[in-house]
Amino acid sequence: MRSIWKGALTFGLVNVPVKVYSATEDHDVPLHQVHDEDGGRIRYKRTCEICGQVIAYSNIDRAYEDDGQMVVLTKDDLDALPAERSREIDVVEFVPSEQVDLLTLDKAYYLEPDSKSPKAYVLLRKTLEQTDRTAIVRFTLRQKTRLAALRVRGDVLVLQTLLWADEVREASFESLDEDVKISKKELELSASLVDSYASDFDPESFVDEYQKELRTLIDAKIEAGDTFDVAETFAEEGEAEGKGGEVIDLMEALKASVEKSRAKKKDAG
Repeated sequence: MRSIWKGALTFGLVNVPVKVYSATEDHDVPLHQVHDEDGGRIRYKRTCEICGQVIAYSNIDRAYEDDGQMVVLTKDDLDALPAERSREIDVVEFVPSEQVDLLTLDKAYYLEPDSKSPKAYVLLRKTLEQTDRTAIVRFTLRQKTRLAALRVRGDVLVLQTLLWADEVREASFESLDEDVKISKKELELSASLVDSYASDFDPESFVDEYQKELRTLIDAKIEAGDTFDVAETFAEEGEAEGKGGEVIDLMEALKASVEKSRAKKKDAG
């Protein structure tokens, strides 16, 4: 795996330098669009609707449009935003793990300690395990401010981005407003059916049958010689790097953070 980002996980005065890796990957067989007569690739060009020219990525800006008015945001504009320059994953609060709604969970990332000593990393991991808490964190990645849940998976800290509250739709269906009567016998039979399917979940036992059959079809065509000769070049994405500081005295940082938090709560009360 290649890290996609470097930074520091911060809680209180404690900094935990980390490398960030994508925890998941798409297993779908990549398919291209081609001309059905000669197999030629169908490609999409970035064409300007005013001048008709094909525009390079380096000459493309972002824009927001509303009520016929357009605001153009240059790369310098976006880079100047304070949040985009930050390389910190800030812990906002520690919440009971059951309070994190599964519906809000999005992209998952592994965090690897990026310092000479992983002590601060291991301390945070053990603390989350012992307290059965999930850390809610805020950070910026690819020009987007993100909220995420920091939790433990085995020996690794996992960062899982969360949807913002206004990104989750309310479920409101008139069909569910009806008062439906369920008899005791129906509930017993339904529970019995569930019992007959009861098992321990083993994700390894499930296979994406469509992708498996698609790969078999492709292999059969290759073996039959039903192919075209093509040459393609793939460019690898570079690794985005940043810096994360490490607190020299972990115990002192922890004590100072606790005292600061207590003082803040006392003032608020």
